[in-house]
Amino acid sequence: THNLPPGLEYLNQLDRIIIHQQVELLEAILGTETSSKYEIKNHLGQRVYFAVEENDCFDRNLCSPIRSFTIRIADNMGREVIRVIRPLRCNSCWFPCFLQELEVQSPPGTIAGYVVQNWDPFLPKFTIQNQSKEDVLKIIGPYATCGCFEDVEFEVKALNEMTTIGKISKYWSGFVNNVFTNTANFGIQVPVDLDVRIKAVMIGACFLIDLMFFENSLDGL
Repeated sequence: THNLPPGLEYLNQLDRIIIHQQVELLEAILGTETSSKYEIKNHLGQRVYFAVEENDCFDRNLCSPIRSFTIRIADNMGREVIRVIRPLRCNSCWFPCFLQELEVQSPPGTIAGYVVQNWDPFLPKFTIQNQSKEDVLKIIGPYATCGCFEDVEFEVKALNEMTTIGKISKYWSGFVNNVFTNTANFGIQVPVDLDVRIKAVMIGACFLIDLMFFENSLDGL
């Protein structure tokens, strides 16, 4: 573990990561977008990290699902250990030259990897890359991301797209909760021996999937 980026030793023994968006009272009452805050937990529900989105009011309210952002992820001692950076890019298969790309740094200032959207006319597809921009894993979502009162799952696959090694799940948590708070709950399942840098990139992929497919939805209704 002495070779791990500082703070990522928490991920070393995890094969399941839970991401829970914190409910903002102002957003729930007025419908005004506020900076997103998340708790990142282990499978026992114990908080491992806390994440805060940084951007401005213009981005949040006018560019909501495609907005640029920086998400700073800190451990329980308040030390920033992961930084997720998303530039303003297109969110349409009609613009295959300018699709989504997200950079994950750990420690901040040092590249851990990237999430790159792949063009596909039917399915949501992404490639997970390491710090050298070498392809490592694929993420393939369902044809329809509305779960109709059930979880929505994005499969994590090997590069050949034949072998499934994990998944990112959007948990459906109930009509009242989703409609009135628009809160997000995700689970990430990956092999326990996956490089912790790639686990950090998977957390970034989860944030990207949330904004692209669930930000302005009723979370699967």
